[in-house]
Amino acid sequence: MPPLDDLWARLFDPLFVAPFFTGLVFAALLPLFGAYLRLRDEWLAALAFAQTAAAGALLAMLGGLPLLLGGVLAATGAAGLKSLFDGAAREVRGAAYALLLIAGWGVSVLLAANLPLAERLAHALFDGQLYFVDRDHLLAALLALPLAGVALLRLSRPLLLSHLFPDFYRARGRSARRAHLAFDVLVAGMLALATMSIGVMSAFALIFVPPLIAWRRAANWRSGLLRAAATGVLAYLAAFALALLLDQPFGPVLALLLAAVAIAGHLRVPPGRH
Repeated sequence: MPPLDDLWARLFDPLFVAPFFTGLVFAALLPLFGAYLRLRDEWLAALAFAQTAAAGALLAMLGGLPLLLGGVLAATGAAGLKSLFDGAAREVRGAAYALLLIAGWGVSVLLAANLPLAERLAHALFDGQLYFVDRDHLLAALLALPLAGVALLRLSRPLLLSHLFPDFYRARGRSARRAHLAFDVLVAGMLALATMSIGVMSAFALIFVPPLIAWRRAANWRSGLLRAAATGVLAYLAAFALALLLDQPFGPVLALLLAAVAIAGHLRVPPGRH
């Protein structure tokens, strides 16, 4: 284990500037998207999108295409397929998400098992090796930050209305289907970018756990969003430092830290409080 002064030197090393700020963008954004997925009870779709993005990146490598392009196209394609089941029963939608997840995992493992280069990339995607991120990933994250923020702000009202007051659109002869599709594509694109940078499970942990924690303690929707984003950022900062200090892969450290915080928070909340 390196001493603390060595840890500080690593944190401010130019080598870690791009990985740090790339992950920080996703640590702030993904919990916000996760709150809307939890509201719609579609959190499993997030894992399916992340896994599909990983498979798309591996397929892009096979075809000699940019990895980011392959991941984004695969994830947004999965979002389009998901939209076909939006009007279905909850059990049917859950099965569709699970099938997307299984298919993405199957493609990823087969490619990793048969292509040496794909095997190394697959390990990076599944282990969450944030420290190998370069400036291209940082640029993509910084470009996505304002675009995703503005898009989510515009989609927030129709998403909330369609869920809390479903008769609002029916009474006006309108449908929220376009807003749902736009949101799904936006989530899929963000998860694809995050998967290419921080890995499949790290991206899923950030989109699932912080809203889970905030859901139990927030007084209203806005404070819930703030709590979720703050939890994601604080957990990310702690995991980044711990992974460097312990010389461990970033992804498992982040996942275990978020899981521990969620369990501790669940135990501390009085029964019956929601």
